[in-house]
Amino acid sequence: MNHTAQSHPPARLSVAPMMEWTDRHCRAFHRLLAPNALLYTEMVHAEAVIHGDRERLIGFSDVEHPVALQLGGSEPAKLAKATRIAADWGYDEVNLNVGCPSDRVQSGRFGACLMFEPDTVAACIAAMRDATNIPVTVKCRLGVDDQEDYDDLLNFIDTVAATGCDTFAVHARKAWLKGLSPKENREVPPLRYELVYRLKQERPDLTIAINGGITEADAVDEHLRHVDGVMIGRAAYHEPYFLHELQHRLFDPDTPLTPRGELLCRLQPYVEEQLSRGVKLKHISRHLLGLFHAQPGGRNFRRLLTEGAVDDNAGWAVVERALAATERQREAA
Repeated sequence: MNHTAQSHPPARLSVAPMMEWTDRHCRAFHRLLAPNALLYTEMVHAEAVIHGDRERLIGFSDVEHPVALQLGGSEPAKLAKATRIAADWGYDEVNLNVGCPSDRVQSGRFGACLMFEPDTVAACIAAMRDATNIPVTVKCRLGVDDQEDYDDLLNFIDTVAATGCDTFAVHARKAWLKGLSPKENREVPPLRYELVYRLKQERPDLTIAINGGITEADAVDEHLRHVDGVMIGRAAYHEPYFLHELQHRLFDPDTPLTPRGELLCRLQPYVEEQLSRGVKLKHISRHLLGLFHAQPGGRNFRRLLTEGAVDDNAGWAVVERALAATERQREAA
């Protein structure tokens, strides 16, 4: 179990919750890259938090703060119970997922389909807020299926905000619950950033973070002229150094960027500790593969790390060898 949650200011920079990706090892790495970013867990259903293996599902390291637990569900009492557990474990925030469009999520009546049920979401958020003193926030879409009207989004936000919830991360796309896969739902519906800007303009007392398709530092600057925060998704995973560049740009402009290899070496104590607990290197190293994205030696780094981590007894030396080979190739380039 972890320690006391720390209050955190509205996040100018956060990393989106991403299933199969933003596990505790990924978050430990991202924290090194961006000390000021708010990090999110993968979505965990409230039922799993209540009845499942909590150390496996929601365990985290103190190095990850500030870190938020994202919950899935639509039953106020269960979400309230899961929220209490999250607070006891030391999370800094609990976030309700109202954006995931997968079939499994729909059949369980949670995720994006709850955009159709603002009163249900409000009841859930009210119960979660009553259960804790840490922030309770919402991640949602612009709408779902045939919801084309900005007024639908505004009604959803206003209904939920009436509970006292004041922080929303908005993925600036609709979700199509029928006909598109979750992957297609991240790419096919058009991005409509202007609707998120309008929401912030018309509801200035709310904290609004924007999510979806943000891959350039200049775009981050532009978004922050209109909203309170940016939430980076796939780019943070596929090109993790982008997070470090944003850390530098938004929080540490007077400090030089830290080279990729040096950042990687700072992860050694965490990796060694996890290995000593029986964690296999491959469960950590898979999150490091994009560190040298689009750099000389980047492909070789991925190959050496992937091949070396297959061995169940693989240790930090695998990372060192991959890094050394990459640095040699970069110097020769």
